[in-house]
Amino acid sequence: MGDLQNKTALVTGGTSGIGLAVVRRFVAEGAHVFVAGRSSDKLAAVSDELGVDVTAVQGDVSRPGGLDAVFQAIAERGAGLDAVFANAGGGEFAAIEDITWEHFTTTFESNVGGVILTVQTALPHLNANANAAIVLTSSNIDVKASPAFSVYAASKAAIRSFARSWAAELVDRGIRVNSVAPGPIATPGLSGLAAEPEQADALLGGLAAGVPMRRLGSPEEIAEAVLYLASPRSSYVTGTDLYVDGGASQV
Repeated sequence: MGDLQNKTALVTGGTSGIGLAVVRRFVAEGAHVFVAGRSSDKLAAVSDELGVDVTAVQGDVSRPGGLDAVFQAIAERGAGLDAVFANAGGGEFAAIEDITWEHFTTTFESNVGGVILTVQTALPHLNANANAAIVLTSSNIDVKASPAFSVYAASKAAIRSFARSWAAELVDRGIRVNSVAPGPIATPGLSGLAAEPEQADALLGGLAAGVPMRRLGSPEEIAEAVLYLASPRSSYVTGTDLYVDGGASQV
C-alpha cells in the first residue's frame, strides 16, 4: 500500500521538471492524479507515460476561469481531492532598473495569482476533515537575496505567507497547508534562465557552487518532500516551509 493509495491529487504545472516528478511519485504511491498544464503536447506525453493513473487537462492558472476544465473533470470523477500541489509558475532575471510593469505583472499573475485561483477553486472539492493537504511551491529565495531576481523572490515570499495564513484559516476544516522551498534544481526551467543556451552550463555551475552540498538538487528529491507534505505521514505538520536546498538557506 502506497502513502496515497486510493487518494486523488491535483498537480498544476505537472508536465515537466518538479511538477512531473511529483506526478510520477504520486502515481507510484497509489494516487490518481489530475495534471494541469498549458501544453497539449506535453499533457499528451504524460498521459501516454502514466496511462489511466492520470487525467491530463489543459489549463492556465494565471487567468480567472483558466482551470475550469480541470475542475469540471475532477467533479465528474466524483472522488473529490485529497491533495493539491499548486506548483505552476516561473520567473526571469531583471535588474531593478530593468523591471517593467509587464515583467512584474506576468510574474505575479502566474506565481501569486495562479496559486490563489488554484486553491480557491480547489477548496470545494477537497475532502476536508480527512487530512486533506495543500502544498505550495515557494523557493529558498523567499529568505535569501539574489541580484536581478527580486520580483521572483517577492512572489515566492508571498507564497510563504500564504502557507502560514491559509494553514491558520483552514485548520478547523481539516485541511493542512504547507509549502516546499527548493533551492537550485536541475530542471529545464532553471537552464532556461540563462540569457543564451551556451551560458547555461556556467549558470548551473555557479549555482551549484553556492550550495553547501556543492551540487544541484534533482526534481525527484523535491518530489519526495512534496509526497511527505501531501501524505498522512505529515499529519501533524501545517504552516511550515520545508527547505530542500542542500543547506543553502540554513548553513
